[in-house]
Amino acid sequence: MRTNFSLRRGAALAALLLAGTATSAHAQFSGDPGSGSGDAPAAGSAPASESGTDRQAKRGQSQQKKRQVSVTPYLEVGQVLSADLKNGGDVLTYTTVAAGVDAAIVTRRAELAGTLRYEHRFGWSGTDDADIVSGLARGRVEVSRGLNLEAGALATRTRADGQGADSGLFLGNSNNVANLYSVYAGPTLTQRLGGFDVGAGYRFGYTKVDVDTAPVLAPGARQQNLFESSTNHVAWASIGQRPGDLPFGWQVSGGYEREDTNQLDQRFEGKYARADVTVPIGPTLALLGGVGYEDIEIGQRDPVLDGNGVPVRDAAGRYVTDKSQPRQLSFDTDGLIWDAGVMWQPSRRTSLTAKVGRRYGDTIYTGSFTYRPDHATLFQVGVYDGLSSLGRGMSSGLSALPTQFDPTRNPLSGDVNTCVFGEASGGCLNNQLGNANAFQYRNRGIQAIMTSQYGRWTYGVGVGYDRRRLLVPRGSAIANLNGITDESYYLFLTAGRQLDADSDISLAGYLNYFDNGSPGAGDVQSAGLSASYSRRFWRSLTGTAAASLNAFDQDGFNSQLIGSALVGLRYNF
Repeated sequence: MRTNFSLRRGAALAALLLAGTATSAHAQFSGDPGSGSGDAPAAGSAPASESGTDRQAKRGQSQQKKRQVSVTPYLEVGQVLSADLKNGGDVLTYTTVAAGVDAAIVTRRAELAGTLRYEHRFGWSGTDDADIVSGLARGRVEVSRGLNLEAGALATRTRADGQGADSGLFLGNSNNVANLYSVYAGPTLTQRLGGFDVGAGYRFGYTKVDVDTAPVLAPGARQQNLFESSTNHVAWASIGQRPGDLPFGWQVSGGYEREDTNQLDQRFEGKYARADVTVPIGPTLALLGGVGYEDIEIGQRDPVLDGNGVPVRDAAGRYVTDKSQPRQLSFDTDGLIWDAGVMWQPSRRTSLTAKVGRRYGDTIYTGSFTYRPDHATLFQVGVYDGLSSLGRGMSSGLSALPTQFDPTRNPLSGDVNTCVFGEASGGCLNNQLGNANAFQYRNRGIQAIMTSQYGRWTYGVGVGYDRRRLLVPRGSAIANLNGITDESYYLFLTAGRQLDADSDISLAGYLNYFDNGSPGAGDVQSAGLSASYSRRFWRSLTGTAAASLNAFDQDGFNSQLIGSALVGLRYNF
């Protein structure tokens, strides 16, 4: 009896594994967190142990219990004061007037979480007027059983260049600031047809970066290249069978990905086909294995050179593309790929996947871990290894965010926080937003997410490490940038508490360290803490008071310690 039960449970584990990968065949490409490079779900993605059907069933049950439609437009006005406490800088003040909308929608067929805000700043002492648009949204609509339309979008500000002189707090007349806009959309299909699990999908992504002036560099630093815009397409399909007639599960999948980048006419093109098997060896343990073929090419044109052989740049600091030159390859690989690993699921609350394999002409390691000790706490870890870029990284990062989360903002600057947390999962976009570099790169890293609730307190923590190596053609006029390796470490924390029916407090903190690999460029360190208190005075009128302290240091520039305060009013319609 016990043997039969163990075999059934092992077979069920393998079945869930195979069904869970039916819609993750696209994870063979872009290697940022959330893309699940190598079929290993990263922090922020659904556990591999859940099949597409099971996820839909659970989602449907959750929707019946928590059906809600909350759309809140608002108007907001505030006064901000900011000063550099370390260098005796001038006190900067400005007034903000903003209009926005926050939404959280959960129905039987749709899920959406989002925030959108337009802000105009009136400068007073030492600051200029400015218009700022920011927002984050992630949604899913179930068109029919097993067929979903998914989309996500982000509008925010980021550092224009990892070597520039500015902290992550964009107040006053900030230098080295880029406006970033990114959107993705596409259908996904998961079906059970005649004993087979069938999956397919398509994703289109577009990313754009705008800057007003070229980034400010440290003395002697070598600038890389600033991203402008790109479009990317991903298509994938798979078919598999759960254990039953056979003592193991199997899956055959294939996919195609392409990105066209405006800067230097870059092009990424990749395709793969592979077969995977899942063999249960116990009630909680299964062996994973796969083999296939991939073909990936990355290329770009040279920049225009002046009479001295120096690359020409435009007013924003970007290289000017030489259309007369042929495209050169910066990465080219084709041939056999493989990976092997284990899946351990001792309970419905715990799941671990670990793999090692051969891809991109190198050894890769990927994995994921999910642990839910209770209904209010979730811990996720993802290890990734792949090829990526700012454009493809944004699309995969947005697609990995949950469709139910609490979008939070910096109370002083109004910018969307880089990490979001929901009841089912969370995710951080720090890797993608840390440096708006235009080059393709090979990256490896790890990201962990923890979200919890205790009494009236809610908590969220995101921490990670990312290592990226730039890919530039060896015969290019800028070949000296090939192989430059940047490393970044980041930590983000947030906590909030409902004090009573009319008031609440929130706390947030961040710590970033960027180890710049470019010759002559110094490392960048920044940290900050913020606190805000909100109280409803009358019906939909709420008052807010907030304060923050932010530190920034980079070789070649004066370090900064910036203190800021805000008082404001908000009316919700």
